[in-house]
Amino acid sequence: MKTTIQENGGSITAIFEGRLDTAAATITEQALKPLHEFTGSEIIFDCNELKYISSSGLRLLLGVLKSAKPKGQHVYIMGISDDIRTVFAMTGFTNLFEFK
Repeated sequence: MKTTIQENGGSITAIFEGRLDTAAATITEQALKPLHEFTGSEIIFDCNELKYISSSGLRLLLGVLKSAKPKGQHVYIMGISDDIRTVFAMTGFTNLFEFK
């Protein structure tokens, strides 16, 4: 699992590549720390290269959302596959996040 963080003015993007499973969650959680500290307006999860997400991965995304909402930030999910969209729908995450 590879996570790349790119900041661009008022937005910050986390680019996921690979499988965000339980084994990768600890490393990914460390990589996502800049998103919790970000003060801009948009946080984007780029999931174009994300192959799988476990409940541990979903928990990480939810943690970022919970820290962003009180700051008035928007959190977007971009480029999820049909399989991952199904996971989001089954867990109710489609109601929590905005999609690009």
